[in-house]
Amino acid sequence: MPRKVSAFPGLKIAICVSVVGFLAVSGSYLYWVWHRPLNIANETYIVKPGTSLRGLAHQLRDRGVITEPYTLTWLGYLTGRSRQLKAGEYRFGPDASVADLLDQVVAGRVIKYQLVLVEGWSFRQVVGALRSAPKLTAALADLLPAEIMARLGHPGLHPEGRFYPDTYHYSQGHTDQQILASALEKMQTTLQREWHTRAQDLPLKSMDEALVLASIVEKETARPDERSLIAGVFINRLRKGMRLQSDPTVIYGMGERFDGNIRLDDLRTDTPYNTYTRAGLPPTPIAMPGGEAIAAVLHPAETAALYFVARGSDGSHFFSATLEEHNAAVAKYQLRGRAPKLGSNESGKIGAPPQNNRR
Repeated sequence: MPRKVSAFPGLKIAICVSVVGFLAVSGSYLYWVWHRPLNIANETYIVKPGTSLRGLAHQLRDRGVITEPYTLTWLGYLTGRSRQLKAGEYRFGPDASVADLLDQVVAGRVIKYQLVLVEGWSFRQVVGALRSAPKLTAALADLLPAEIMARLGHPGLHPEGRFYPDTYHYSQGHTDQQILASALEKMQTTLQREWHTRAQDLPLKSMDEALVLASIVEKETARPDERSLIAGVFINRLRKGMRLQSDPTVIYGMGERFDGNIRLDDLRTDTPYNTYTRAGLPPTPIAMPGGEAIAAVLHPAETAALYFVARGSDGSHFFSATLEEHNAAVAKYQLRGRAPKLGSNESGKIGAPPQNNRR
């Protein structure tokens, strides 16, 4: 039976060519629409939880980011991502396209803020930094320190020195409680790691004691090359039953009475934190130690030194094994050959009982 031949073979070819051409042109146009730069203003855009793709498209149209909502909506549906939007606060690049907007919101690349907790800070300073941090939700506002620790799951634990100093990143909607919880966990992890690899025969009974001593080392020096040496001095003094005689502990015990200068009367005024009047470690940390201070305490330098004194403005110290050497160093670096003034900070440097004098 003969095959039926179309009367218009060229018409089908023309139609096919036309359709292919139309699709090619349409595809090129859509690609251009989805990928052309939008010239977006440097502003923030909030995607609330539960926002639909259609709702986001209309929001961006109302804010002038896109001229009409349909290109974004169709792109989401055609790529199967219309239900994958992540809530949060966004800032789009000035040359971002519709495709870039969808990619960013689906990936959840929200605006990130950072909060820096500094080595040597007190808990009061940590709380102050949390309160002034932008876009951080205050879940712990107006709570007392004991209430904050209870909220963090550690009732009865003194908060001083319990949080690891570091840079913490967060986005809108995060709370101060989340930041503190992360810092608390990081401090515990760091302390446990160093404790398990600590040097042998340290005069420290627990990780808490190591944390207390690390906080003192942190406040005594900001020089990384001296931390292990200063830790070695304190370890030696603890082994010999000598008082630590650390000025930062006296300052902490003075609280708001401290006016920037330590006097002889301050060294003689007993507080739970005065290591000139009391033997051993103070009851809690006095500041927030960093990882280097913790490592220095648990891996101290082997030294015969029992004393150290600041050399001058560079922050370095002179270390001595005997009281005679130390007193000579105090005269050289602190008094500059002058006689100490009674009641001054200089007098306090050498005014403690000789057998315990460190500074």
